[in-house]
Amino acid sequence: MLIYPTYENRIITVTGNGEISVKPDFVQIQIGVVKQSMNVAEAQQENAVKMNRIIQGLLNQNIAREDIQTQIYNVFPRYDFVEGKQVFHGIEVTNVVTVKIRNIEQVGIIIDTAIQNGANQVSQLEFKIEHEDAYYRMALQLAFQDASKKAIAIAEQLRLTYMPIPIDITEVSLDEPVLYRATASVESFNTPIEQGMIEVRGEVRVKYHY
Repeated sequence: MLIYPTYENRIITVTGNGEISVKPDFVQIQIGVVKQSMNVAEAQQENAVKMNRIIQGLLNQNIAREDIQTQIYNVFPRYDFVEGKQVFHGIEVTNVVTVKIRNIEQVGIIIDTAIQNGANQVSQLEFKIEHEDAYYRMALQLAFQDASKKAIAIAEQLRLTYMPIPIDITEVSLDEPVLYRATASVESFNTPIEQGMIEVRGEVRVKYHY
């Protein structure tokens, strides 16, 4: 016996994808100083001197003070185990700032300047865009258009004489809608930085009634 779909369960479900390539507006990077010493005060003082010198160097490169923010400040003892016993091995002080670089062409110079002034930790280099939400909404529009094209293709295959009607649209959450790509070397000066393009992605799941 053949079972035909009822009016209620005649549903087509498709997934639409949209993607926009955007040139990044700014770079965010973490620059830090890690200092070890047997004396707490000495480690803190030397770390502070280097970090103040780094910050002044950034200001001299026209980085606004509000674009420099302390991200990490840690002071903790280090121990080694010798013959099963815990032996004090000194104090480690870590001070890391997050820097927002609005002129992307400056990124290599900023890294080199920070290293020259005492930075021994450079990480988390990310290319970003200012108005991510606006681009994401555009990607969602493209995703819905993609879903509509898929639904039309299926309707043609089913030989329908009318367009399926969307009855449910779900935004699919992506783990990381904005990707970043960069290369940075902290071993030599004239640091090469490759900005690439940021891909903003949107995805929707649409149910059509036919």
